[in-house]
Amino acid sequence: MHDFTFLQRSRLALATGAALACLACAQHGAAQELNAPPVPVSAPDAPVPQSDDQIGFAADRLDYDSNSEVVTASGNVQLLREGNRLRADAVVWNRTTGKVEAQGNVSVTDPEGNIAYGDRFEVTDTLKDGVVDNMLLVLESGGRLAAARGERANGVYTLHKAAYTGCAVEDSDGCPKEPTWQIKAVRVVYDPVQARVRYTNANIEIFGLPLIPLPGFSHPVGGEGGNGLLVPNIRYDRTNGVEVALPYYLKLAPNRDLTITPHVYSGTLPMLEANFRHRWDRGAYQITGYATHASRQDASSSLPNATVSDESQKDFRGYLDASGGMQLTPEWSVNGSIRVVSDRTFLRRYDINRDDRLRSTLGAQRIGQNSYFSIAGWAVQTLRLGDSQGQTPIALPAIDYRLRMTDPLLGGRIQLQANSLAITRTHGQDTQRAFAAFEWNLRKLTGMGQEVTFTTYLRGDIYHSSDRGLNTIPLYAGDPGWQARGIAAAAVDVRWPFMGEAFGGVQRIAPRVQIVAAPRLANLSVPNEDARAIDLEDSNLFALNRFAGYDLFEDSTRITYGLEYSLSLPGFSLESVLGQSYRLNNRESILPDGTGLSDRMSDVVGRTTVRYKDFISLIHRFRLDKDGLSVRRNEIDATIGTRKTYALVGYLRLNRNAATGLEDLQDREELRLGGRVQFARFWSLYGSTVIDLTDAKEDPLSVADGYEPVRHRLGITYEDDCLTLGLTWRRDYQAAGDARKGNSYQLRLAFRNIGI
Repeated sequence: MHDFTFLQRSRLALATGAALACLACAQHGAAQELNAPPVPVSAPDAPVPQSDDQIGFAADRLDYDSNSEVVTASGNVQLLREGNRLRADAVVWNRTTGKVEAQGNVSVTDPEGNIAYGDRFEVTDTLKDGVVDNMLLVLESGGRLAAARGERANGVYTLHKAAYTGCAVEDSDGCPKEPTWQIKAVRVVYDPVQARVRYTNANIEIFGLPLIPLPGFSHPVGGEGGNGLLVPNIRYDRTNGVEVALPYYLKLAPNRDLTITPHVYSGTLPMLEANFRHRWDRGAYQITGYATHASRQDASSSLPNATVSDESQKDFRGYLDASGGMQLTPEWSVNGSIRVVSDRTFLRRYDINRDDRLRSTLGAQRIGQNSYFSIAGWAVQTLRLGDSQGQTPIALPAIDYRLRMTDPLLGGRIQLQANSLAITRTHGQDTQRAFAAFEWNLRKLTGMGQEVTFTTYLRGDIYHSSDRGLNTIPLYAGDPGWQARGIAAAAVDVRWPFMGEAFGGVQRIAPRVQIVAAPRLANLSVPNEDARAIDLEDSNLFALNRFAGYDLFEDSTRITYGLEYSLSLPGFSLESVLGQSYRLNNRESILPDGTGLSDRMSDVVGRTTVRYKDFISLIHRFRLDKDGLSVRRNEIDATIGTRKTYALVGYLRLNRNAATGLEDLQDREELRLGGRVQFARFWSLYGSTVIDLTDAKEDPLSVADGYEPVRHRLGITYEDDCLTLGLTWRRDYQAAGDARKGNSYQLRLAFRNIGI
């Protein structure tokens, strides 16, 4: 049906471009307004003054036949009228009929910036309308249209036996090439005002193979977008069978859009997805929803060979995800989010995400130059199997205010803080808390180069709790009713860096010593809501309080010492820190076994970071037992390779010897591997795996055998300047209710410069 290719049109474009480039070398030219006496112009490309009804032109030679009223311009001809520009080797204009015929390396540029190339143009003397044979239309937005014959009337292009592509038609050396994909049609209409291309009897070709028929197809061009179908998503998994998702995009306004996506499955009932987005000058929000009427199976049922029966009871299942924010003034802003799902396995079954908790929030903030105020609230829906929703907290309100100022007496910085939190549970302990805090910091440099930081911290707390007996961990319950607590701490931190040249670079060695003094506190008399997870590591080694939250404060007088080292060479850097702390008082610690801080002498912690150019990045964190130097924490994250070919390695082993029954202190061992190999210019293989290596050595209560795969992923992808094509295989080894383990396959296809 089509007797042309983009390769042929590319050769024409190159020839035209070479001819146009020669215009810059012209030494002489003729120019005049065709409705006025001739006036000289110094160069063909010079702007020609004109009125709206006049044609300005420039050429090397001009011949005028007064008898036939025919004007012939030749040699680097340019015509300009009302923003339309024509260039050609020769132009013949009949002033009587108004017909203009351009010949040889012709190009016409419209006011929108679209450029039409051809062998021969017939246009009107307004340069707005015309006919061209063997046409190439280069759109200002980046796409290209080629046709055996083209017309332009009233600003609209109509092309016959045409093709469209968003791909480059030249390689890196400037030679013509066939595009990766193109849409061919019997007839194509392009309207620059609507920025849309419409096709008649079209089909899409990928790598020269006709694959997808597109009856009645149209799409926008440029970055504005428009109504229409988006690229479908095709995948297969064991639970739902074959899935076809076909998004339809609706542009409601320049700042609002809606995407509706039906998901059709071979193994279950269909699902509908909708996404609405709205942006304005002060903020934006988005709402995404999923809804279906499908079978639901008990989340506790995860037998290996279990299947979702069509005979089981069907019910509404869905998910809502909305978020947004608004900037009220330069200081004040509000934001919020809603995330709620009908049941605990919906997200995993339909492969939406793998979150195990959904958090909904609402808050307002004021951020000044030296102050911060926040009032917020949040609620959590747990998706963890075995967790009680009644034990999940609801925080409303959570208020925090901070004011920073300069100390007018001793110097340094002062920070004042006021904080309040109310936590409610539908079937658990309720807690209310309020405190006010004062912190003073002063940093000094001595004459010998030591960096000395003085810190003073004072705080007063008020707590109230009820339903203490519903707390599943008595250690965190505290005493019932009203409780008060005072906190005081002081610290001196000294760093003494030594720097000098070494190994062809710069070396820095910095010993560090910190002394912290704090009296005994009534920590166990107040509820513990936000300080349950603690683990000694390099990030909190020198912290004033090594608990993560406010409810517990480390009430020890201690000395912490460590060594920082760094080496910087051309293309290479090494950073390392090593440290330990010793508690000076002998009172019993509230820190449980396994944290590395339960005894007077802490474990040894450290971190090493190595980087070599952009090829190697290695981070190693560790914790060694203070007695036998047994490895209690061993964590490695490494990236090796280039952006095109690389390997990722992640390894974590926690062998903390922690007491059972405490949250976030379970030991485990895990291996994560990933990588990508580019084996051709546009082709690459990628893969990843997560393996649970936990056994009785790490967790005495574990029944794992030390090698339990969690997830494998393997894929192949093709990606160039205008097309992404990929196929991914994934195998999940963990099941939860009707979210079954097994294989899934996904086909990904994305076109660029097609208005998507």
